[in-house]
Amino acid sequence: MADSLSTLVVKEGSKREHFRRGQGRGTGNGKTAGKGQKGQGAHAHTKKRGFEGGQMPLARRLPKYGFKNLGRKEMEIVNLEALNVFDDGAEVTETLLIERGLVKEAANGVKILGKGELTKKLVVKVHAFSKSAAEAIEAKGGKAEVVK
Repeated sequence: MADSLSTLVVKEGSKREHFRRGQGRGTGNGKTAGKGQKGQGAHAHTKKRGFEGGQMPLARRLPKYGFKNLGRKEMEIVNLEALNVFDDGAEVTETLLIERGLVKEAANGVKILGKGELTKKLVVKVHAFSKSAAEAIEAKGGKAEVVK
């Protein structure tokens, strides 16, 4: 084993000289260059992706299910009980939630859900509320304002 990069030595037999195929009959690998005669594999760049020799390909054998809504917007979720970290009468916004670490990043907005109990009067300005969350905030005398 080498002590440093400058003393590295290539082991004998570990490297082979590159063999150029199709260089004439005398080389032992001329004419068809080891690809046999005719057929798909004999031609350049004709291997079909996912082709399994006529057998039904795996991608077609497996069942397809579900639906992926490409227009779906993933919102960050915050439960009511988490809002108790704010002072009574505070105005809670998306930036405040990020600063407090309740939300990592609100790319598509923040939604407040009604899990837990709110103990303080707050003015909450975020992108969406569940019905129960909005009712709970207003029951404490606060406001649930939807921001666009």
